[in-house]
Amino acid sequence: MNRPIRRLSFVVAFLFASLLVSTTMIQFVYAKDLNARPDNRRTLLSSYARERGQILVGDTAVAKSVPVSNDYKWLRTYPLGAAYAHVTGYYSFYGGGGGLEQAENGLLSGSSDKLAFRRVSDFFTGRRTTGASLELTLDDRVQQAAIKALDGRKGAAVALNPSTGEILAMVSNPSYNPATLSGHDLGKVDTAYKALNGAADKPLVNRAIGGDLYPPGSTFKIVTAAAALSSGRFAPDSVLPGPAALDLPQTTTDLPNIGNRACGDNDETTFLHAMEISCNSAFGHLGLELGADALRDQAAKFGVGDQLSIPMRVTPSSVPAELNEPQLAQSAVGQYDVRVTPLQVAMFSAAVANRGIVMRPHLVRSVLSSDLSVIERSEPEQLSEAVTPEVAAQLTEMMEAVVENGSGKPAQVDGVRVAGKTGTAEHDPEQRAHAWFTGFAPAQDPQIAVAVVVESGGDADSEARGGGAVGGPIAKAMIEAGLKR
Repeated sequence: MNRPIRRLSFVVAFLFASLLVSTTMIQFVYAKDLNARPDNRRTLLSSYARERGQILVGDTAVAKSVPVSNDYKWLRTYPLGAAYAHVTGYYSFYGGGGGLEQAENGLLSGSSDKLAFRRVSDFFTGRRTTGASLELTLDDRVQQAAIKALDGRKGAAVALNPSTGEILAMVSNPSYNPATLSGHDLGKVDTAYKALNGAADKPLVNRAIGGDLYPPGSTFKIVTAAAALSSGRFAPDSVLPGPAALDLPQTTTDLPNIGNRACGDNDETTFLHAMEISCNSAFGHLGLELGADALRDQAAKFGVGDQLSIPMRVTPSSVPAELNEPQLAQSAVGQYDVRVTPLQVAMFSAAVANRGIVMRPHLVRSVLSSDLSVIERSEPEQLSEAVTPEVAAQLTEMMEAVVENGSGKPAQVDGVRVAGKTGTAEHDPEQRAHAWFTGFAPAQDPQIAVAVVVESGGDADSEARGGGAVGGPIAKAMIEAGLKR
């Protein structure tokens, strides 16, 4: 063989070797990443060839796939529309977006490693492979009660089972119809997504667990009270200063009470009465007495700062890492830079209701096969101990007083003892305060804990006309639905 032919044979051999190596790399090394690429049309079309699992609330499918006679084979539908949009999210040609459609895509599509054995079984038995279905913890009565009571106002509502961490309701307003993003007309889907994503009121954001987060206002006084009671230095009948405004150190700015009124005779009040009427000056004083570390540590015991997955990712709530004394006093009443999700505020109440134990919140009760047999079931899991049972009992007494005699009267339920806390959170000088209510019932045997926030729905001059009058009736409706009254 002459030299030119030998050189050519080496080049050809090298090219074949390169082709073999690249093919091997694509098929075995990069295959998973290539399949996961959002612009891989072949993979996306193949995902439509398999029926996607249902998302169930009780016996009702809030997301399901129906057969169609086109290349996609299946269309994802949402029978209850906007009512569960932030729970389900949406599934389109571009993949899962938000909610469970994204967080549990592997299970719903059938591609999860948890379903590997079932896929092998389907191959040998000739059964059509389908995605797993998700049975949720949600209670449709509580969900619908929250939607109706919010009445289209911006905000969010969450309900929990205090003893298990099951999420009974999760509502975010404004909402959207996931069906507009799940169609097969990609031009319409793209137009709808751009409109929703660009909307000023951010309907795609689940305000219950994410977004910009909220100042908690006086609902955070549950945390401050827990820290004070846990210190052993204070009891519900302890006498605290309650002037019309607390003189803060290091600044000429005071911490005023709502309405600039003293909380009791001689500028004094009991701890219980301070909670009952939501006395800022008394709680600011407690914050200064306890110190920033004690306040942050107590918040952490309630779950503030935790990276939670329900299985959607929850934006962590936070208390600032550095606080001077004026900032500390403001933080003790839920202002300054304290930020929370409504889910976190519901966890405050749920922990008190559950004798001080914080349960990990979760949204999926069980994973079901196509014949609805159980593949996997969620078990209650303790997240932390926020307070002792004794302190939880004291907090319950104080929160009952809020609803029985104080700013939370609008949350009263006939024949049921309700424990709660109102909140009025200032956030923008140009807008009204956010209105909050959180609580649980029945106080002696808690079955449901709730948190409600109505954006810019409060009255900065009155806790009762803010969190009480606005958030209280919404919480009441959810509690009544949860207790099946």
